[in-house]
Amino acid sequence: MPRSSPDVPVYDVVGVGFGPSNLALAIALTEQSGPGRPTAVFLERQERFGWHRGMLLDDATMQVSFLKDLVTLRDPTSRFSFLCYLKEKGRLVDFINHKTLNPLRVEYHDYLEWAAAQVDDSVRYGHEVIAVRPAGTDTDGGVDLVDVLVDTGAGTTVYRARNLVFATGLRPRLPGGVVAGDRIWHSGELLHNLGRLTGATPARFVVVGAGQSAAEVTARLHEQFTDAEVCAVFARYGYTPADDSSFANRIFDPAAVDDFYDAPAEVKNQLMGYHGNTNYAVVDGDLIAELYRRSYQEQVLGRRRLHMLNVTRLAAATAHDAGVRVVVETLTTGERRTLDADILVCATGYDPVDPTMLLGELGDHCERDGHGRLRVHRDYRVATRDTLRCGVYLQGGTEHSHGISSSLLSNGAIRAAEIVTSIAARRAVQTPAAARV
Repeated sequence: MPRSSPDVPVYDVVGVGFGPSNLALAIALTEQSGPGRPTAVFLERQERFGWHRGMLLDDATMQVSFLKDLVTLRDPTSRFSFLCYLKEKGRLVDFINHKTLNPLRVEYHDYLEWAAAQVDDSVRYGHEVIAVRPAGTDTDGGVDLVDVLVDTGAGTTVYRARNLVFATGLRPRLPGGVVAGDRIWHSGELLHNLGRLTGATPARFVVVGAGQSAAEVTARLHEQFTDAEVCAVFARYGYTPADDSSFANRIFDPAAVDDFYDAPAEVKNQLMGYHGNTNYAVVDGDLIAELYRRSYQEQVLGRRRLHMLNVTRLAAATAHDAGVRVVVETLTTGERRTLDADILVCATGYDPVDPTMLLGELGDHCERDGHGRLRVHRDYRVATRDTLRCGVYLQGGTEHSHGISSSLLSNGAIRAAEIVTSIAARRAVQTPAAARV
């Protein structure tokens, strides 16, 4: 049974999940000064910090400037900046000479680990949140505090909170009817699964998807398995270049969040349509050029291993002991063909995790719009009935209300600052609730 009593310590903030978003929040809280600094603990099911480890390809670069790190847009003088990380690692001058705003993805992950280690005392790794419940009710039936039930692997324990901040990340999305397994992978697990192919000599891979991850997977498999065919399947005529031009990038500016939040619904839809090509199903132009170069070179040499099956969709996939039977359909003619492959990789994106799945009965207190989406205030706090006075904040899953940068790195530092400001302001007017529980 979980440990729960009136003596359970009350935290101002319990963070659910500890990726870059809640890491930025933990740092922002750490850098608060004065005796009124909110108390916080962060609960992470992984045994150590990790962020998309399955796609940390050696040559992949970030698609966001290092200046949009965990802190710089909030406080350029912070000791948690990417520049401070470089200085400590002895690479600051070399990075400057590199003349780039986009570090290697493995380097940026190392930066995140470096920062996470400095706030390690506020994180509980190996702690999986399994439920949230009221920690009692007030005389008017209101809920001021909640108990967060956590599976530690050695039993269940409880953390009590005045505010919850959900940063539970994204769930891998697979095509309808497709089930992941030994032969069918999601791109997010690429490196983990490749490590299990030691000694194997695959003859054919099929990669489904049209975005950056799909192109990176295609390039990596083609390069690593020099005797294997790689078939890239996507519905477009070709990969679409990402729009990273200076003016278009303003959609990720902090001020753009205000613009989007205050805009009418039809304008929100227009903005997402106009600027979806800054982030969704788009590929870095240099990578597109490299894949085309390889394809053309093979055409000249007469040995084709890289096959671009464009204007094509995945129709079915059936795994068996020796591989996976993949059925693809040409969109223009409806013609179907079967590809017998060793591995199918689905680079088909992610879906946000609905935090109300953990809230249980408290989820009924959360307000939704006409489309069934959570209503969210500008400070990222979920709109709730008056009976739920515990703050529920979202880092991610707010694209419909806050725009395209909802779960992206670009606004992480500013978003964390806004959540801290909101929590501090609410804390200043809240009557201590522990005595009423």
